[in-house]
Amino acid sequence: MTRAELVAQAGATISRGSKSFRFASRLFDRTTRERAWLLYAWCRTCDDIADAQELGGMLGQRSDPKEAQARLEALTARALAGETTGEPAFDGLGQLSREIDLPRRFVDDHLAGFALDAEDWRPRTEADMIRYCYHVAGAVGGLMAAVMGVPADDENTLARAVDLGLAFQLSNIARDLMEDAAADRIYLPVDWLVEMDMPPGELAKPFVRPRLAALARRLNDLSEGYTASAKQGATRLPFRARWAVLAAAGIYGEIGREVVRRGDHAWDSRVVVPRGRKLVLVWQALMEARAMGSGSIRPWALAARRARRWLPER
Repeated sequence: MTRAELVAQAGATISRGSKSFRFASRLFDRTTRERAWLLYAWCRTCDDIADAQELGGMLGQRSDPKEAQARLEALTARALAGETTGEPAFDGLGQLSREIDLPRRFVDDHLAGFALDAEDWRPRTEADMIRYCYHVAGAVGGLMAAVMGVPADDENTLARAVDLGLAFQLSNIARDLMEDAAADRIYLPVDWLVEMDMPPGELAKPFVRPRLAALARRLNDLSEGYTASAKQGATRLPFRARWAVLAAAGIYGEIGREVVRRGDHAWDSRVVVPRGRKLVLVWQALMEARAMGSGSIRPWALAARRARRWLPER
């Protein structure tokens, strides 16, 4: 496939897989946006192969998790070696690696997160949970920083990008507690469950909802802390990249905050950020990005109209 075809395929993947991330990516310049799509498509496809699902839908029946893990690693290695794999998402990663200095350590660390799931790994401590969040999302934050032009030796900015990935994953865990429990996946630390007297096998039962809501607040507090750290790194990004990062942080942070607001009823239905609220958060991100430093942008009214056109329903 040509580069244009790989980008088109990746764009279709992000449109179906994450409307919110696709919208935030629209705030990038065209080249950065296309590279972000290529990275997303690889991450999404790896996740789908590992979990036997499609575009992040219901978890499937994994017949051989270790075989799936071996396939991910082999296809990724071939793509980064410059070989054509015949799999658009992996060939897109290969294309991306030829265009930018893609830190290999983050690629390898992300793949290691799928290996943890393949081994049915469970976190025992908060540090274990953060380690898992690093592998499945923090490392992706580091890769996204590279996509936005952060040099491989700028360890401070890369670390702040990792923090944003951690924040996103902690919100994910809070939102998906019931769904994960139904699939026998527990990402809450055993220490936390013991402290709240919550046997892992009973997380889906109604009587534990108040205690589960308390743990969701704890997850959100952690997420907010990592988001605050990540925003320090955003000050060193180009204006449009800064705006996109702050918009994504606002929208994803709203997921965690909504889980907390719903309390015991947080898992009655899937938490989503409504269209109007997303527009408000994007506007706030624009103001915050401008306050962080100078940068040219279209008149604000035009920017708002463009944002409204891009904004997904959910």
